[in-house]
This record gives sequence, structure tokens and C-alpha cells, in this order.
Amino acid sequence: MKVLVTGGTGKVGSAVANELSKRGIEVRILTRKPAPRIQSQGGVEVAIGDLLDPVSVADALVGIDKLFLLNAVAADELTQALIAYGIAKRRRIKHVVYLSVFRVDQFRDVPHFASKLAVEDALRAFDVPFTILRPGYYMQNDGNLKNVLMGPGLYPMPIGPTGIAAVDVRDIAESAAISLSGEGHEGHTYNLVAPDLLSGPGAAATWSKLLGKEIRYGGEHFDAWEQQMRSSSPAWTAHDLRMMFQGYLERGFTATNDDVERVTQLLGHTPRSYESFANETAKHWKA
Repeated sequence: MKVLVTGGTGKVGSAVANELSKRGIEVRILTRKPAPRIQSQGGVEVAIGDLLDPVSVADALVGIDKLFLLNAVAADELTQALIAYGIAKRRRIKHVVYLSVFRVDQFRDVPHFASKLAVEDALRAFDVPFTILRPGYYMQNDGNLKNVLMGPGLYPMPIGPTGIAAVDVRDIAESAAISLSGEGHEGHTYNLVAPDLLSGPGAAATWSKLLGKEIRYGGEHFDAWEQQMRSSSPAWTAHDLRMMFQGYLERGFTATNDDVERVTQLLGHTPRSYESFANETAKHWKA
């Protein structure tokens, strides 16, 4: 069996490619530019192409049995996804595992959630076997906060005091590999979440303990947060993410015990906790 992984050089895609390779499955990744680090890994091929270029997508799918479809947050995310899915459908791919997002149907006004919901609808409309993975907030996003945590001592993500569903990227990768390599996952939708909710004050307390210094939670000042985001991201991205975080507070983004139990059964172990991720990350930063 050979699997094509889109987004194969990013955090999630590379983890999925690695997890599949560990299970003895042939992997090809689709990437816009050469990836020497990935290319050097045994059992991983690299196809150069772009999800907006149907010819390169079709070439990348030659000899492929199954597809892990990941689309980064982009203004043309829906177009990218439907091009890839349409060609995979035409090629009669045996199984598509699609990376969506938790509670996608309750955030229809958030652009990248709306794109993923439309792709889910397309998957259900045709006869290609599929599995949908709906992950919560990626814990690894907070791996980018080293400077602000270790410097001014601020946890800046406006996730609120109630708590949201989060997930370790490694659990996403395992879930994808299990869904692609195992039996009985076609037609299923899995919510990928950690055992505990992640809150702003809770994250600040966790980092305070691990870093040995006071970490303050920045609160939910969305106008200021969006403005700050614009200094490092396109304005549309900052607005999209602001709508997402604001939606967390307005509508909630919490997982249930049933969600945790089901993903535990899928993985064969308890999902990784935020504290475990943060502990590993803090040790790496200190080293």
C-alpha cells in the first residue's frame, strides 16, 4: 500500500508520514519545493507540486492507493482541497482520510472552518471511502511561544478561562495512520481531543510551574490581539483566527467524556495531555 500525504513537510503532515513509515507503509508527500530532510528518510518519496495545480496533483497520485488530505489555513483552502479530492475520486483512490477540525459545524462563520465543512459535505456526497478526523486546538501551536513565555512571561493565546479541546499532533498522526492502515474506519468521524480542557489561566499556571517564573495570561483582548497578529501574518489570517478564538468564548469548544473515550479506543492508549507536551517542550527549551 502507498499513501500520498499532502502538507507532508508541516508539523502534522510530517508526523503522519513518519507514523505511516514506522508501520511499514510506503509514503509519498506532496510539497511545493524539495525537502532534503524528508527525502533522506527511508520509505518516503517526495513529489513536487501544488494543490492549485491539477496536473501536479494528478502526477503525485500515480500509483497511490490512499490519500491523507491536509490543507493549511489559506484564502483558497477550499479550492485546494476540492481539486485534490476531485482528482483522487477520478483516480478511484481506495480511501481518503481528511483532516477537518473539531466542532466544525458550529463555526460556519469562521472562514477556514467553513472551508473544511464544505469538504466534509463533498466527501459524504460521493462513493469514495473516507474517514474524517476532527482535531481540537493543536498543542504544538504553543511550541512557538518560547520568546514570549521565557521573556516577558506572558501566555498570549486568547483561549479563555472556561477551557477548550486541545490535542497533541502525535495523536493526530497516530489516528491518521490507524485509519489508513486498519480496517473498519470508513465512514467514521473521530473527534481528536486530550483528556483535559486547556484554558488560558491553566496554561499560564502550567508554564509558571515548568519555567520557574510567573507567567501571566494575556486575556481576551481581541482587537489588540488581531492587530498584533497582523505584524507577522496577512490581515485575512489574523481576522480568521480572531474569529475562531472569539467563537471559542461565545459558543464553547469543549470535548465530552464520550469524545475522550472514543479517541482512547482508537489510539489504544490515553491521549497525551497538555501538561505532558509542555513538560517535554520546557525541557527542550532549557537544554
